[in-house]
Amino acid sequence: METCIINSPLGFTKIVGDVDGITQVTVLNSQEKETDIIPVELEDCAIQLKEYFEGIRTQFNLKLNAEGTDFQKRVWAALEQIPHGKTTSYLELSKTLGDVKAIRAVANANGKNPLWIIVPCHRVIGSNGSLTGYAGGLHRKQWLINHESPYKQQSLF
Repeated sequence: METCIINSPLGFTKIVGDVDGITQVTVLNSQEKETDIIPVELEDCAIQLKEYFEGIRTQFNLKLNAEGTDFQKRVWAALEQIPHGKTTSYLELSKTLGDVKAIRAVANANGKNPLWIIVPCHRVIGSNGSLTGYAGGLHRKQWLINHESPYKQQSLF
């Protein structure tokens, strides 16, 4: 398994994967040293993340290989269907998966998503429009939603 660290507007970002695909993308809460030479297996992911943060990429085209239960993988696949710049609720995601009563299980699977940003768990919010939890911190979730929003708030001053 190869690993690299890149810098992003959200902090140092760790990418893990191999020839079978990307298994993990997480934003770290600590200062890290950026990887000098990115392993070839991770280069495309690093480039696509950079393009995303620059605002020129709205979809990722990567081979993914996240480990999880069948249910978690179904939830993560559903997350990938949420369009860039849009949000959905945990309730709506549960309905999409065919079981409105599975809302807590869906929320749990969402929280265990190992492919932050690429599999857009940040696009899931509470039914009342609240941000609710995010493993990377609500400040990062808010940043990602704002970054993807087609409506940019301009400064008044």
